[in-house]
Amino acid sequence: MSDQFINLTEDNLAQEHLCCIIRSKKPHPGVEAKRAWLAQRLREGHVFRELDTKGVVFIEYAPLETAWAPVEGENYLYIYCLWVSGEFKGKGYGRHLMEYCLADAKSKGKSGVCMLGAEKQKAWLSDQAFAAKYGFETVDTTPGGYRLLARSFDGTKPHFAENAKQLEIESSDLTIYYSPQCPYIHQSVELVHRTCGELEVPYILIPVDTLEKAKALPGVFNNWAVFYQGKFVTVNLLNAAALKRLLKK
Repeated sequence: MSDQFINLTEDNLAQEHLCCIIRSKKPHPGVEAKRAWLAQRLREGHVFRELDTKGVVFIEYAPLETAWAPVEGENYLYIYCLWVSGEFKGKGYGRHLMEYCLADAKSKGKSGVCMLGAEKQKAWLSDQAFAAKYGFETVDTTPGGYRLLARSFDGTKPHFAENAKQLEIESSDLTIYYSPQCPYIHQSVELVHRTCGELEVPYILIPVDTLEKAKALPGVFNNWAVFYQGKFVTVNLLNAAALKRLLKK
């Protein structure tokens, strides 16, 4: 493939595009929060590989041991996101990114690669049908219909942490756990503030700002987890209409 791909490093992070469809001439709080988060994660072996263009073509993954997700296992990589959007679809970019990740895992002597999936494809999760073409299969599930998908090289399997299958919290208020891993998180948090304020309903926003907190969460998490009436609801970011529907239940 002749197109140029680059990996983010501590040296180029400040000036490179972060491959999301947020467009802003001024510094965007969500993008800058992601940039600061990445600056720390790159030192842990986190990989962010993108097409060298201002478009949405990238993969983001990390050693499972340091991945901010309640998933456990030894010697795996965890894919946070693999995304190819709009005019860039159908050009083999997704294949390049997945094959790069699998080859990277093998070159590092990893046991395999895993990612979050669901019984029904979720809008904010990577395409699991695409992953299945590369040998990813379900290795663990939660009662709420989420799946852990893995491509194992040696027969070992990662698994959800037991707390990820809890899916309950004590508070009945809308409660959202979030991290700065995705640039969209900032505007989603602002939307919750605004919508819940308009409806005059109580809500709790809990920043997940350490690896330990992410591993210990009481539900599935890829950077965002919504609970309502004490029950886990979704990892999807919510628009105003979806949030209002949820709060009317």
